[in-house]
Amino acid sequence: MSPAIQRQAASSGSGSDTDPRYANVDERKRKRMISNRESARRSRMRKQKQVEDLVKETTQLQKENAQLGQQIEVSGLRFREIDSANNIMRAQAMELTDRLRSLNSVLEVVEAVSGFAVDIPEIPDCMLEPWKLPCPTMQLPIIASAAAGDALKY
Repeated sequence: MSPAIQRQAASSGSGSDTDPRYANVDERKRKRMISNRESARRSRMRKQKQVEDLVKETTQLQKENAQLGQQIEVSGLRFREIDSANNIMRAQAMELTDRLRSLNSVLEVVEAVSGFAVDIPEIPDCMLEPWKLPCPTMQLPIIASAAAGDALKY
């Protein structure tokens, strides 16, 4: 080969495999390529781990959300039960207050007809206005039995 052709081949890069000047460049290129591949692999692994972590977190949050939903449902049910019982108690308190007024009227009639002095108790304000609690004048025992519910019926 003529020297001009050799220079052209050397400058075109086809002879870089045999030229010791370019061996160092090829080695650096190969190392950079390996390093880039490793970096890309680590990046893919990081991304995969992030996705897995997000999936776990999503699953956990959905589980917590379902539990909170159940707690809200149970609390709502308990509220409705207590509200219903409260409404029943209000109605019973009004009924008992009316009965007490009626009995006091009967006692007034008995007092007027018989001439005997009858002690007619005043209706406490807490019976007339149950929202103004506590009621210090009323010291009635609370009966907690099934028979107590029957005693309030006519």
